Amino acid sequence: MENTSESIIQDIRKRCRMAMDGVVSSGMRNYGLDYKLNFGVSVLKIRKIASRYIPNKVLAEKLWKENTRELKIIATLLYPREDFTIDAARRWIQQIPNQEIREQLGFNLFRFLPYTYALGLECVNSENEDIRITGYWFLARHLIEVGYSDELKAQEMTYLWEDIKSDNLFMHNAVKLLLKNIGRISVDKANTILHQIISFKDSEDPVLKEIFHNLLFDFQYYHGNAIIQSEFV
Repeated sequence: MENTSESIIQDIRKRCRMAMDGVVSSGMRNYGLDYKLNFGVSVLKIRKIASRYIPNKVLAEKLWKENTRELKIIATLLYPREDFTIDAARRWIQQIPNQEIREQLGFNLFRFLPYTYALGLECVNSENEDIRITGYWFLARHLIEVGYSDELKAQEMTYLWEDIKSDNLFMHNAVKLLLKNIGRISVDKANTILHQIISFKDSEDPVLKEIFHNLLFDFQYYHGNAIIQSEFV
């Protein structure tokens, strides 16, 4: 299997090189998406390349270890879901290099796993900021996939109300996305969230003010004629 994996990886590299887009690769570096090697291949083409190969745990683990953008993404597509244990998931979470891989891992693999909710909660209560960001993204995806289940509660997340104020853009966006999805569960949850951040409403900090009004707009739109408390409007 060792030689087979290596030959497949070489074939994948060749196909990625043939699909290479230097302009896209350069643009990603300008946005802080740093890899040892980045062919700049579109995600659609990466998916087409991955579809040529049979999902395999050993192959996926080897691809994940490569510091090459396309190979890491293909790893998330070729790991058999039934073989991706929670211990493997914890290990991969600790090795996520940037936001793009975080999103690809969440969409291609984690949203299909039976333990996403439990592991997401574990992550958002971590002292490690990068792991918390991953947890917020994965929980938001979990809510989308399960149809806005009522099981998720903001009070279960130790750092949530501090993280929403973070200067880290990825943290800020991840928490806001999760809060939107929690607030969509019910108008009561929406009101609870808005009450928690009511101090943002007229804040002199434009970022905090934008958070409040963005969530308010989303909840009003999503819940239609349901009652959003007058103090928030």
